[in-house]
Amino acid sequence: MANLDLIVGLGNPGDEYAGTRHNAGFLLVEQLADSWRADWKTETRFQSRVARVEREGRQLLLCEPQTYMNQSGEAVGALAGFFQVPLGKLMVVVDDADLPLGEIRLRAHGSSGGHHGLESLEQHLATRDFARLRIGIGRVSDATRHITDYVLGRFGADEKKLLEKVLTRAAEQVECWLDAGIEKAMNQFNGAIEDSE
Repeated sequence: MANLDLIVGLGNPGDEYAGTRHNAGFLLVEQLADSWRADWKTETRFQSRVARVEREGRQLLLCEPQTYMNQSGEAVGALAGFFQVPLGKLMVVVDDADLPLGEIRLRAHGSSGGHHGLESLEQHLATRDFARLRIGIGRVSDATRHITDYVLGRFGADEKKLLEKVLTRAAEQVECWLDAGIEKAMNQFNGAIEDSE
């Protein structure tokens, strides 16, 4: 199925993790599903929630692995393998504590940057050559010891307004990637979203 694009949002399943910073990937694919009027279905054989979309003659799959972040590659590897998704048609959306909240960064490939979800994908796909869209969540100043508590915390009331703008812009970047390719999507959308935008 070479005409199928797979967009994966990484996060942790369950109510206790819903809306946390670490689930920024889930938040984006859920926004895309709403925008494209796609319904989620649990696919137990792929350990994922999947939403199928037909958009401008193209078949898309949105995916939320239900394996917990550190084993995301098990789900994505199985799904990508079953549908024979070419690496150029795979995008993975993740949170990034090294980027400030309000910044997004799409790359065609790269390192995991210590992100355990990306590490799992790289292991199961046996490559780093897939697009990754990083959504900045920032970090607290002394976050070296408290990063786990921080990323598993929820966005504050003052952050939610900016987060909405970030998710809107990131969704537009995904659509640009689908319509015009990764170079244009990177050039047009990478960078910081101002609070005033």
